[in-house]
Amino acid sequence: MDAMPPNPAPPIPALFLERMSHLLGGEYAAFSAALEGKPVNGLRVNILKLTPSQFQTITPFALGDPIPWCDSAYTIPASDFSFGKHPFHLAGLYYLQDPSAMSAAPLLDPQPGERVLDLAAAPGGKTTALAAQMQGGGLLVANEIKDKRLGHLAVNVERWGAGNVVITNETPERLADHFGAFFDRVLVDAPCSGEGMFRKDMGARIDWSPDMVAGCAIRQHNILRVAAKLVKPGGYLLYSTCTFAPEENEGVVAQLMEDFPDFEVVELPLFEGFLHGQPGWLDEKDKRKNGSLSGAVRLFPHRVEGEGHFACLLHKVGGSDRLGTRSGIDHLKEMNHIQVGLWQAFAGEVLKVDFTAERLQVRGERLYFLPEKMTDFGNLRVVHPGIWMGTFKKDRFEPAHPLALYLKRGQAQNVLNLSSGTGEEKRGSRTPLQAYLSGETIPSGGPFGWTLVTVDGWPLGWGKRVQGILKNHYPKGWQIYSS
Repeated sequence: MDAMPPNPAPPIPALFLERMSHLLGGEYAAFSAALEGKPVNGLRVNILKLTPSQFQTITPFALGDPIPWCDSAYTIPASDFSFGKHPFHLAGLYYLQDPSAMSAAPLLDPQPGERVLDLAAAPGGKTTALAAQMQGGGLLVANEIKDKRLGHLAVNVERWGAGNVVITNETPERLADHFGAFFDRVLVDAPCSGEGMFRKDMGARIDWSPDMVAGCAIRQHNILRVAAKLVKPGGYLLYSTCTFAPEENEGVVAQLMEDFPDFEVVELPLFEGFLHGQPGWLDEKDKRKNGSLSGAVRLFPHRVEGEGHFACLLHKVGGSDRLGTRSGIDHLKEMNHIQVGLWQAFAGEVLKVDFTAERLQVRGERLYFLPEKMTDFGNLRVVHPGIWMGTFKKDRFEPAHPLALYLKRGQAQNVLNLSSGTGEEKRGSRTPLQAYLSGETIPSGGPFGWTLVTVDGWPLGWGKRVQGILKNHYPKGWQIYSS
């Protein structure tokens, strides 16, 4: 029986194309041709673990061009190879992301030691970029309101190994009520109509309509108004979308500036291919036009290697928003003497690095390592208040997977290093690395006890040596091969 042909891609909405033809004029032909082309993928190196030049010496696959606006990233060529299943990805050495989306963190430009909020953080691409730019210091709150998206956010943050991230599951309104004007920088990567993703997201094509654009603009304005209250005087707010619609971009920012006159647009750098913001694209009847909106940037797929994107940076030059009360956190407490003993016994036997005692806190039976600028979250829903170090059992401490990915090379006493190559001795039909990533036990001589498993020297997960075998503690949800 003949194979069924693949379903054809849904067409790009005609009303959208008509609008873009009117706006782009002479550039429209190149734009419409680009929308029919293949999407561009990008790889961003985790500079918390290694430098881009170090990654170039170990990468097993070809890298494309450097991405001009992100000095730790490259395009990657179209390939059947699964970059997301390579063990270097599982070890958190890189993140896969649309190159245009990589512009947000450099444009917001958070600094080490600052307090930063990513208001709509899932799946975590921009959060991990912000954490790296902050060099793992300060405080980065990664908030996601949708429960079903929290898992992806947590996995990506854990893999990244940043020690400054707190994950919350809250509404923007509750965050503003608690914190007030508290953050040095706030990122609002707003939910939008997704026009910039038409090359890669067929669902966005199907869902699009003028009514959807109008509805998104209303929702974005409501979110941005709340986000503005979270920025401290002198702080910065970056508003970004992955759509081309002027109503969702310049229009939303213009309305915010009417509501909050203490915000001004900061002119963003124009990297090659970037286009200025286009306040002239707003409806002629719209009285909110503001010439300063030309300081925003637009990314188009016919101008850059990436998808559609918009970003506008706002500076809060005044205002008197109250500070949040930030009362104590009931679910975090100091270790008791039994827990101190269990932790110290584990750390002494397993680790070669000290953790600041004041930043070690207990939540239930879990031990966390808090960000250096941790603050009180009161009754807010905190999913992870830092690095999950492990869990206290009745008579022992068991390390958690995020601790393994937070550790640097050389910070564990007992290590089992597995090769990422294909020429090593195989165990049956699997290499030892494949067996580990499948959740299988592995023959392993050496000292009994907790062992850090590495791939080519990079921390990957935990195992426990018992009588010549390594019992596997790689999380089931992370396993990429079937047993």
